[in-house]
Amino acid sequence: MQVHLVDGTYELFRHHFGQPAEVRAAAANDGSSRAAVRGVVGSVVAMLSAGATHVGVATDHVIESFRNDMWPGYKDGSGVAVELLAQFTPLEEALTALGVVVWPMVDVEADDALASAAAVCAAEPEVDQVVVCTPDKDLAQCVVGTRVVQLDRRRDIVTDEAGVVSRFGVGPSSVPDWLALVGDSADGFPGLPGWGAKAAAAVLARYRHLEDIPRLAERWDLVVRGARTLANTLADHYDLALLFRDLATLRVDLPVLGAVEDLRWLGPLPTFAETCDQLGAPHLADRATALSAARRR
Repeated sequence: MQVHLVDGTYELFRHHFGQPAEVRAAAANDGSSRAAVRGVVGSVVAMLSAGATHVGVATDHVIESFRNDMWPGYKDGSGVAVELLAQFTPLEEALTALGVVVWPMVDVEADDALASAAAVCAAEPEVDQVVVCTPDKDLAQCVVGTRVVQLDRRRDIVTDEAGVVSRFGVGPSSVPDWLALVGDSADGFPGLPGWGAKAAAAVLARYRHLEDIPRLAERWDLVVRGARTLANTLADHYDLALLFRDLATLRVDLPVLGAVEDLRWLGPLPTFAETCDQLGAPHLADRATALSAARRR
């Protein structure tokens, strides 16, 4: 069994910004666009048509979380276009009508829901692979061998544990430490001064976690350019680094999923046809209904 966990926020952004600029401008003027919703729903129907049987989608119903209380610069919804924010609820409603499990996150983030669901699914013996559908670097910390992988659906790239090491220079468990040092502009925290991706990878490949890095560069069992300056910076900003790591660490204990079988797609609800009419995509209802009927045979 293969389980697909989809980052609905990323997909909504991807389909919104994948539209021509003039289409987005028109949506901003009349406020009626559901083009991004239509695109995401169509992509999930395509995933089901390609054979996906167990699917869950997480969204950032509110683009704020407990992390905003931890760091004032953490990402929020202030820079997101109104016409895009307005499509989150319709997306959640449309996917629910499709019969897909949806996790609209408020106090925590969609990434936390995906991480928690991935942990539950990976623990089930009947699951052969968990595919986390997002290129978001935060989710790289959830990758386990070839059992839990990331899928960039836009580029059709699968990243397993070897791929995480190739991308970051460290294994999945060290990704939050790497982000703490390097920073994450998408999430709104800067990392530590002077710590770049190469230096962070070199040090963490040897020591894995922040607390294992010797405070003095003279004790580092490796050669890193500017090591003394980097060690001093880490010592001076150690508490900040720990805070950034906490920001980057996904929560895996959320009660979003009881059992893997809860994710099995059983077909669309009767309301899905009306939903697709409202989206201007009645063909999606026809495809989903036909697919459901075929699976029942």
